[in-house]
Amino acid sequence: MLKIGLTGGIGSGKSEVAKRLSARGAVVIDADKIAREVVEPGTPGLARVQATFGEEVIRPDGSLDREKLGAIVFADQEQLAKLNAIVHPLVGERVAQLQSEAPGDAIVVYDVPLLAENNLAPMYDVVIVVDAADEVRIARLAEHRGMAEPDAKARIAAQASREERLAVADLVIPNEGSLDDLDARVEEVWAELLKRAAHG
Repeated sequence: MLKIGLTGGIGSGKSEVAKRLSARGAVVIDADKIAREVVEPGTPGLARVQATFGEEVIRPDGSLDREKLGAIVFADQEQLAKLNAIVHPLVGERVAQLQSEAPGDAIVVYDVPLLAENNLAPMYDVVIVVDAADEVRIARLAEHRGMAEPDAKARIAAQASREERLAVADLVIPNEGSLDDLDARVEEVWAELLKRAAHG
């Protein structure tokens, strides 16, 4: 099994790359997506969040009110630690389960937004960084997510710099051009991953 860490700053197009790798046969494990799944209505995770933070973080339809919860935890390290203590072990269990269900010769891609920030590179056989210039990413965030430029800049500034990310990369997927360019580069990277997987 080949373990790939896939990362890239906000607006770099990392999810587009994850989609394309998945279409080619990779098993993609997206920790952010799992973190949302473990607190969906009816889950033990949501019940624990409710018991810890109270009814006010639950919407009338029974789902988690992320904005309210965010307002509580981002203002207070202790509350954030409580939330992480609920969510992280559940995410860990789900990741382990997905990993164990993957075939032995699978190429498993972990979509890890903060790989460089949290020094996680040593956990993977190959680290792929999706790279785009800051100004390209700012334009994308404005266009696709309606994010104001100061907000986009603040988000980018809060993450690792391009240099820090590129320093941990084994393979780089530049993504400043068209989706066709991206497809072509993903195809090259996929061929390289298959080669590495075959040679173990």
